[in-house]
Amino acid sequence: MTDPALNREDILVALERLLAWPEMARSPQLARFLDYIVRQTLDGEGKSIKAYSIAVDVFGRTSDFDPQSDPIVRVQARRLRGLLDEYYRATDAEDGIQIRLPVGRYIPEFVATEINPAPVSPVAEISPTKPVAPLKRGLPRSWFVLAAIAVVVAVLAFWQASWGPPPVQAEALQRPTITVFEFANLDAGPVGTSPAAGLAIELVTDLTQFENIEVRYGGGAENSAEPPDGPPSDFVLTGSVKVEGRTAQFVAWLTQPRTGKVVWEKTMSTPLEDASNPATMDALSRSLTLEIANSRGPLHRVARQLVLSGAPLEGQATLYLCRVLFGVFRDSEVPEDAERASACYFSLPASQQQTAEALAATASLIAEHANPADSIGATLADRQRAAAVSLQRAIGLNPLSGFVWEQEARLHDAQGRLLTAQSDYASSVQLNPASADGLAGFARSLAFAGKLAEAEPWALAAAASSVDTPNWYQAVPALIELRDGQYAEALASAAAYTKSDAEIGPVLGIMAAQGAEDEGAIGRYLPKVLEASSFRRLGILPRLRERISDAALIAQIGDALLRAGAPAAALESAF
Repeated sequence: MTDPALNREDILVALERLLAWPEMARSPQLARFLDYIVRQTLDGEGKSIKAYSIAVDVFGRTSDFDPQSDPIVRVQARRLRGLLDEYYRATDAEDGIQIRLPVGRYIPEFVATEINPAPVSPVAEISPTKPVAPLKRGLPRSWFVLAAIAVVVAVLAFWQASWGPPPVQAEALQRPTITVFEFANLDAGPVGTSPAAGLAIELVTDLTQFENIEVRYGGGAENSAEPPDGPPSDFVLTGSVKVEGRTAQFVAWLTQPRTGKVVWEKTMSTPLEDASNPATMDALSRSLTLEIANSRGPLHRVARQLVLSGAPLEGQATLYLCRVLFGVFRDSEVPEDAERASACYFSLPASQQQTAEALAATASLIAEHANPADSIGATLADRQRAAAVSLQRAIGLNPLSGFVWEQEARLHDAQGRLLTAQSDYASSVQLNPASADGLAGFARSLAFAGKLAEAEPWALAAAASSVDTPNWYQAVPALIELRDGQYAEALASAAAYTKSDAEIGPVLGIMAAQGAEDEGAIGRYLPKVLEASSFRRLGILPRLRERISDAALIAQIGDALLRAGAPAAALESAF
């Protein structure tokens, strides 16, 4: 709560210190956000600080801005909150005033603090980016920066070697650590004017939303020859930006210091006039994070290879390794993978089993597959009730975890609570907009609710996260292709989705086959529909209405099934 004894002038001094902090200066959109809410509050306009006013006044949104469909304010508030926390951890707060942004609010609080010299923390040792001194003999600055990056990687590799290269098995058991450095500006001019200024902070913020990754900020690449205290990172993420004509080209690469190898690289381009736009920075960071941080990405490759090899894991279970196993199960959705993940979680120490992450994961495992650790014969309703209890505990422990809210959404989807599930998915992607599974789940929920156009960008972003996306991601692409008359593509997407969903997958297959005039495919999919036990027990359309709230889609499905030869009585009644 704001201290009433504080005066306006002291608060403004504290604000100016914050705005001058190099890490805040590198994110001009967050600096504008902070300046706006502080001055509005000091001017007695706190009650008028809403998502709409911030979006219009700070982020340049038009007057028809809808905070429900555009989460920019919520996302940037989360980032600003994290940056404020970092500032007060990294400085001595010499002005004696802290500016805080409480969770769930946009009105800042001003808190008086004691001015005592504090011991320097590891974060405080991060030095601001310094201008690069020109090299003698006229070498271009871009060569110097690239050489500096090469030196950084070499130093980190040597530093890693001095600790002794860890065995692969040990590397797979603990969550990976990644240090993010500022992207190098390959053009003349101070680094702060680079189109990439602030991208590293955006990346740190996005990556921090993943509980199974430890993230560090390394500062400017040219300042990083001295590694931070403590064990070295498993990965280094950095890159460069170069202006070519009216285009800004960003190159990012992920290096493994232990081996000195580049394990992942990506190039992206954007029009120069858009390069420093806050929305562009957000999109670039999200795109990069989607690829490297998803469960199939390069950060988890070693652990994923270990668990996919089928090697025995008895006595080696860690919370991270269990999460990797859970990711394998989420991709495949087969009972054997569910059992391995369950066994891993139940072999953890009791304290780790009670973390929010473990409670949420085991809740999904219990709800979606019978757990051999539980009593045999538990009904689906029994398992869903047990899962609901675990998820409520998980939310209480960590209400800001996108992973936890995603599992809550899946449970509500399975229970037929479609509107609640959609709201849970929205919370999940707002908290972690770079989670591929969260985006894919949200897209599917929206599409089954008749909001295909709204679902499309989420689905496309999830699909772009890796080359081996799971089969369950393919529901929305199939619906998009059906809408666009791309029936051959829809048939392929439906074939993949059928491996994950024995109810809706074959139905989409019939619709796609009819559009492609493929009688053979219709003949293959219709028996799958008629053999589904849930359809035989309830009737086809009554069961689908429990999963699909879009009346128009249900009507299209009914018409397609009749034309395919399904008995009319089977559409609405048990058979």
